[in-house]
Amino acid sequence: MDIPAAAKSLVEMQPRYDFFVGIDSDGCVFDTMEIKQKECFCPNTVRYWGLQAVSKYAREAVEFVNLYSAWRGVNRWPALVKVFDLLRERPEVQARHARIPAGTSLQAFIDANEYPNSNDGLKAYKAKYPDAELDTGLAWSEAVNATIAEIVHGVPPFPYVRESLEFLLDKADMIVVSQTPDEALEREWAEHGVDKYVRIIAGQEKGKKSQHLALAAGGKYKPEHVLMIGDAPGDMKAARANKALFYPINPGHEEESWQQFYEEALHKFLDLEYAGDYEAKLIEEFEKFMPEVPPWQR
Repeated sequence: MDIPAAAKSLVEMQPRYDFFVGIDSDGCVFDTMEIKQKECFCPNTVRYWGLQAVSKYAREAVEFVNLYSAWRGVNRWPALVKVFDLLRERPEVQARHARIPAGTSLQAFIDANEYPNSNDGLKAYKAKYPDAELDTGLAWSEAVNATIAEIVHGVPPFPYVRESLEFLLDKADMIVVSQTPDEALEREWAEHGVDKYVRIIAGQEKGKKSQHLALAAGGKYKPEHVLMIGDAPGDMKAARANKALFYPINPGHEEESWQQFYEEALHKFLDLEYAGDYEAKLIEEFEKFMPEVPPWQR
């Protein structure tokens, strides 16, 4: 595994407790997914990628990929390429003869594992492989970050998040596991005073979610003592890649999910009664919210 230099804190982290909990941020702890995708990502995607002629369909694709599908929560770069793919295949877009970006250079960057899927990673990659599509990608991503910094604030954690973190504070080592840039994560967690509960805030600069878990928890805790909390299939995939347990926060039912975690699930986790039928039932319900086929293809 190529370890990003920024991930040194994860490698050096040593257990204080027998249990470890990784927690996603956007859409999981904070109700920020909708405002970020609809007000920050989508307008900048239309603007920077020349999708004005098919803006209606671009919005539908952005929202499906990032909010209402099995791709929910994926890093912004593969999500963007998926949006291009869906648009290119859509008959209504083809009928308008709209030019959809190829995404081939972005995909090559994504596939180059030695570069983190972040702005800094893209800068390093395109210094070696200069390309106009990558230039547009960086401008788009920086604009997204600027828009988020400008308008996304005052969004508190879901009910029962703070109570859960407070309860676990002296029982488990907790870190943030996210693909949001570190700067935005640190700002949002500090704004609401919940950064004090976690030992490390790990964003996209520190690698992928599976890397965060592997570096911070791998070989340091028993597998049944490691739990990932998330609202997207990528969170579950990261947990499974590390033989960790997974607790789902169901999109659209976040408050109920956190209440169940606080009142029931975290106690089962600490009592080693979480794995097996209990976890399986939760995941079965979670997967109902994650279709792979967009509504316009059904």
